[in-house]
Amino acid sequence: MKKHRLLFYIITLISTAVFFSLQFFDPSIIREKVEGRTYDLRLHLKSLFKQPPSAEDIVIIKVDEKSIKEIGRWPWKRDVMARLVNNISKERPRAVGLDIMFSEREGKKTDKALAAAIKKTKNLVLAAAFILPSEAKDVKKQKKLPDFFWDSAFMEVVTVKGIDWKKSAIKPVSVNPPLKEFAENASLGHVNMLADRDGILRWEAMYLNYGDDCYPSFALQVARMALGIEMKDMVLYGGSGIRLGSQFISIDNYGRALINYRDRINSFKAISASDIIKGRAKKGLLKDKIVLIGATALATYDEKASPLFANMPGVEKNATVVENIMQNNFIKKAPHVAEPVVILFTGIFFGFILPRFRAIPGAAIAIGFIIFYTAISAFLLIYANLWINLAYPVSNMFIIFIGITVAKFFFEERKAREIRRIFSNYVSPKIVEELISNPEKLKLGGERKTATILFSDLIGFTTLSEKLPPEEVVAMLNEYFKEMAEIIFRWDGTLDKFVGDEIMVFWGAPVDQPNHTELAIRCALHMSDKLNQMQEKWRSEGKDVMDCGMGINTGEVIIGNIGAEGKKMDYTAIGDHVNLTARVEKLTREYKTRILLAENSVKSLEPLVKSGGFGHFELIELASVKVKGKVQEVKIFGLKSGKHEKSEAP
Repeated sequence: MKKHRLLFYIITLISTAVFFSLQFFDPSIIREKVEGRTYDLRLHLKSLFKQPPSAEDIVIIKVDEKSIKEIGRWPWKRDVMARLVNNISKERPRAVGLDIMFSEREGKKTDKALAAAIKKTKNLVLAAAFILPSEAKDVKKQKKLPDFFWDSAFMEVVTVKGIDWKKSAIKPVSVNPPLKEFAENASLGHVNMLADRDGILRWEAMYLNYGDDCYPSFALQVARMALGIEMKDMVLYGGSGIRLGSQFISIDNYGRALINYRDRINSFKAISASDIIKGRAKKGLLKDKIVLIGATALATYDEKASPLFANMPGVEKNATVVENIMQNNFIKKAPHVAEPVVILFTGIFFGFILPRFRAIPGAAIAIGFIIFYTAISAFLLIYANLWINLAYPVSNMFIIFIGITVAKFFFEERKAREIRRIFSNYVSPKIVEELISNPEKLKLGGERKTATILFSDLIGFTTLSEKLPPEEVVAMLNEYFKEMAEIIFRWDGTLDKFVGDEIMVFWGAPVDQPNHTELAIRCALHMSDKLNQMQEKWRSEGKDVMDCGMGINTGEVIIGNIGAEGKKMDYTAIGDHVNLTARVEKLTREYKTRILLAENSVKSLEPLVKSGGFGHFELIELASVKVKGKVQEVKIFGLKSGKHEKSEAP
């Protein structure tokens, strides 16, 4: 797997570089249509896990269905609006926000009545609608604002070093101002709501930059009025924040703040406008309150889509922003460096860790880390009002995980095919599947291992082959090899080779088999039993009978793929103990026994024999012999079965 890690690193590098670049440039279409949706989901979780405190200081006077039914069709005449404003003013509220446009004349008498009511109120904010470039197809650019706007502009604007705020600021091209007689006796605030590309209103534009001046939002003006702060004491730090008395409100380069929406619509105390007009509302209900007047009836078409609600009255959005300002609890965006650092860290972590694990542990690590980061991002939004980007870091982790997993699957599948090709003729399907499942157990290049070797050779085969037709000889030989091979595989032996009428088998490789000597002896006993059955069959068919000798030895050998690479390779065992096994097998003729064990195998078997775990058999020490290539004599033992167990190998 090590030689494939370069590809894994390349996958990691490409994915991390792509998402790092996306995070750096932060395309608005992804930020608003993809990341924005993950943000909305976390806001929903926030509404479930953390209930905001009740907003007792803010009251909405709503032009609802009940009011329209009682007063008449909307919009109402301005003398009716004047009565509404006067009745509110009598209650001495801290600030009044009139979230209704009055940009056209209605009539001298009714306009005068409303102007007088506004003047009498003194602490009233009027809505002013600026026209943005996207809305200005049929609007001529206005060169100069009416003079009464200047009193509502920021009096002090500070440029922060390193922030080119004028380049990023939202710049309208014109304005639809309220009538002069209304505006001269009120503060003005823009009511432009800039939804994201998906139509969701997540941000409040805290100011608009028109010409050389900046104009605060309607909600900001209402909050300033409620806090008793003069215009001269409200300072704008372009693209950074707004100093409002003793508090500092952070904003982004565009002059926006993230609205911290409440968990439900109608979360503010609300009173029908008709109850105020007709004097039915409880006296003192509006004293020292922040009062916002706006339309909430469906027929007034002042609904906005927020992250939590599809139809939220615009006046309630403004009330939410006022509360955010008063509490200074806007949602804050994580520092720009946070997400790139997360992308780099998780990219390096995944690229280093995942190639070292197999599929299931790797998937557990990757999915666990993705869930952990997602949970952290949700926790920060819920309990710290902090929005950290989820889409890019999680996408990077997911792509690296999928890329490495697919690549590993490709290589492992190819490795599995190679293992199956090499070993399907040597070992049982069970061993092949174990090698495929645990390829790290396999070392094809050659290694020293302690193994048990079995040689089996037919006795009298040469004489038989001279007597019988070749076809009959081959048929008998194939029948014998077939039966023996099945038994060898049953006892998880590695079938090294057939050489003429000889079989070579070993245990202890390619997978570790701590009980390799036991397996070899059980296999030999089983082979002997099977040969007895075959001899009876041959006799019943009138055929000549073949016998065999088997030699077993245990010791250290060299096992691996040996041969001419690209031409002919065999997975085999070589070494002194292999040669000794072959010589022990030849001694079966001399000692007239079918199975002979060298003393190393007997020593390896002693613990099992003493524990009584081997079963019924007879082991007879025959002699100490000197074999070719050995200086010291080797003890040999004859083996015969008593009750032989033919169950599957352990």
